[in-house]
Amino acid sequence: MAWIYLIIAGLFEVGFTSCLKLSNNFTNLKWSIGFFICITVSFLLLNKAIQDIPIGTGYAVWTGIGAVGTVLIGIILYKEPSDFLRLFFIFTLIASIIGLKVVSK
Repeated sequence: MAWIYLIIAGLFEVGFTSCLKLSNNFTNLKWSIGFFICITVSFLLLNKAIQDIPIGTGYAVWTGIGAVGTVLIGIILYKEPSDFLRLFFIFTLIASIIGLKVVSK
């Protein structure tokens, strides 16, 4: 169950980074509220997950999911660059996340 909490926490991290961009420096109330809800849920679920997953692994996976998800949102929604090297390093990050899951007890 801890890994499910961790994955959901990572998805909420993508949510809070997306809301952060859309909040326009916290001038848009709706997206600012979304940011605070997402960051709260993300941290609560991360905290729950690291009760059973080593903290280093949990944090690395959480930030990795957030980083990969945020880059993909940027590419898909905001037309950010998607050149070969950028996608290659995103792939290596995904491989690292999977590797941490595989070697964690």
